[in-house]
Amino acid sequence: MTAAIELPGGLTTRSLTLDDAEAVVEVIGAEEVLDLGQAEVTVDEIVGDWQQPRFELATNTVGVFEGGRLVGYGDVSDGEPTYAAVLPDHRGRGIGTAIARWSQATARANGVPTISSNVPQGSAADRLLSSLGYRVRWTAWDLELPEGGEISARPLPDGFTIRDAAEADREAAWTLLEDAFLEWSDRDRQPLAEFGRRIWGRPNYAPWNLRLLANPDDELVGAVHVHLAEASGYVAKVAVRPDHRGRGLAAPMLVDAFERAREHGAVRCYLSTDTRAGARTLYEKVGMVVSSTWVNRAMDL
Repeated sequence: MTAAIELPGGLTTRSLTLDDAEAVVEVIGAEEVLDLGQAEVTVDEIVGDWQQPRFELATNTVGVFEGGRLVGYGDVSDGEPTYAAVLPDHRGRGIGTAIARWSQATARANGVPTISSNVPQGSAADRLLSSLGYRVRWTAWDLELPEGGEISARPLPDGFTIRDAAEADREAAWTLLEDAFLEWSDRDRQPLAEFGRRIWGRPNYAPWNLRLLANPDDELVGAVHVHLAEASGYVAKVAVRPDHRGRGLAAPMLVDAFERAREHGAVRCYLSTDTRAGARTLYEKVGMVVSSTWVNRAMDL
């Protein structure tokens, strides 16, 4: 590990391995049940994040153990964002504070200027980071379709089509989605290889997970990434090319994405957005409702 971690007696630490992914999911899931009412994280998500090109498990993770049981964990790569969780019945022991200090020291050693974390608003994690001096940069929301709900959307204009992305489409989809997200996100362009690992490189990827919108000239003008998280269909990314916005194209793309997810077993459909994107009103207009509120808390190192 790149930084030491100080903990109460009886607890031990070590770097994590891929074999620890299920234990990490158990810890995160326990926090999510308490803070959000249900567990949403999956092993595929954890493994996908840990297999990013710039992520090193040996130096970028820490596990806190009591006996042989994982009771808390943290991971940090480039600092944007970091992740941490502590089993609810082990809160109040200083584990969360110790992991936060480790994350800061590890990021600082890697030359990262700012560290951040996304936490449920008003949660124990939110209160802890606030007490440690982390500021709020933006608010985010998970929005979902109510049970049995459908998105209200007009049909696609004549000549527009939605289809699965082929391997030959991947670079174009990367360009469109990154261009759209970089309009409001303060970060560097994600390299194609790293971007791909989060989509077609995810465990259990299938062609329906990346859907493309083409205009009558067969030009790529929209893209959506949807995948299953347990029994939920999650839209991770959706974007329309700037010169085709304002034509009601996003809603049909969401309808299509959620239909594909339901065909593959999803009983719940949701997505996330934040104040930087300015898209919450669009999603609410088509019938989605806020299910949870998050804040991004950051600290300059």
